[in-house]
Amino acid sequence: MRVRLSRIQLALFFILLCPVNIIGLWWAVGSPLVMDPNSICRKAKRLAGKQAELCQTQPEIVSEVAKGARLGVRECQYQFRYRRWNCTSHNKYFGKILQQDIRETAFVYAITAAGVTHAVTQACSMGDLLQCGCEATRNRAPPEQSSSSPPGDGVKWEWGGCGDDVEFGYEKSKQFMDAKRRRGKSDIRTLIDLHNNEAGRLAVKLYMRTECKCHGLSGSCTLRTCWKKMPHFREVGDRLLERFNGASKVMGGNDGKTLIPVGQNIKPPDKQDLIYSDESPDFCLANRKTGSLGTRGRMCNSTAMDISGCDLLCCERGYSEESVVIEENCLCRFHWCCVVQCQKCSVQKELSLCH
Repeated sequence: MRVRLSRIQLALFFILLCPVNIIGLWWAVGSPLVMDPNSICRKAKRLAGKQAELCQTQPEIVSEVAKGARLGVRECQYQFRYRRWNCTSHNKYFGKILQQDIRETAFVYAITAAGVTHAVTQACSMGDLLQCGCEATRNRAPPEQSSSSPPGDGVKWEWGGCGDDVEFGYEKSKQFMDAKRRRGKSDIRTLIDLHNNEAGRLAVKLYMRTECKCHGLSGSCTLRTCWKKMPHFREVGDRLLERFNGASKVMGGNDGKTLIPVGQNIKPPDKQDLIYSDESPDFCLANRKTGSLGTRGRMCNSTAMDISGCDLLCCERGYSEESVVIEENCLCRFHWCCVVQCQKCSVQKELSLCH
């Protein structure tokens, strides 16, 4: 029996159906359920272990986890803006996508796991969480020497500043997203989801960058203070998109505990690769069963030959040109201090829309 569900009802339905993790319900991102961490913990009755403990004792961390989930979905929408499936957050359709083991699902799990890692770590560095702070640097190796600094230049260094404590963010992301799932028919699905979660976290953790500041008289650099910072989240999204394009298809082993790459002479995927088990639909036409909204009415680039081009995006159905008038900010001026004031200008644009 088909029942039309509101946003919150849909989110609660999937909580009861798949109690694997509360922020793993990515199709609920943007709904009041995920916006309010208290609601997450109150409604998710079946939480247990450390998840339940965090909800009861550290709701501020749950709030940061929710922010990270939304950060991941926004990045997904940016990275897929020109694709047939554009990471729409429409609850009914998003939920259908995430019930499949396709490439797109792999990316969503990875980018949101990365988002949670990034958001929690950032909150630590900003002093928004009492449970963490800047990275401890006592046992860290010395920073790599800058390419602009000649060997043996005598510059002293020390760890200082406020390095990002990515280990804390990594652990909280893992704690929430890798909650144990019920064993049984979902074992292969679980292995795939856990692998992609880890790939997302590693896209942040393994690409920390070193920032340094020079100290000395008259601008000299007799001492360098260095700290570790996370990559910008756009870099994380770009990196995971590359993994999406090269994602590996896998199938379950006979023991139900291993994943085997599909095809001959294909190397096993490493921890940073994205994996999937089912082929994606073409997303050309609307289909509630697969979660496809179709591409009818989508804007395309009539001169491009890539995925944003009208031939590919419109699935060879053709497109039409429409002239629209939109308002944009123009003639902006900076006024001391510190306001930018702009006028509104009407601009006529030609749009290509898929049939």
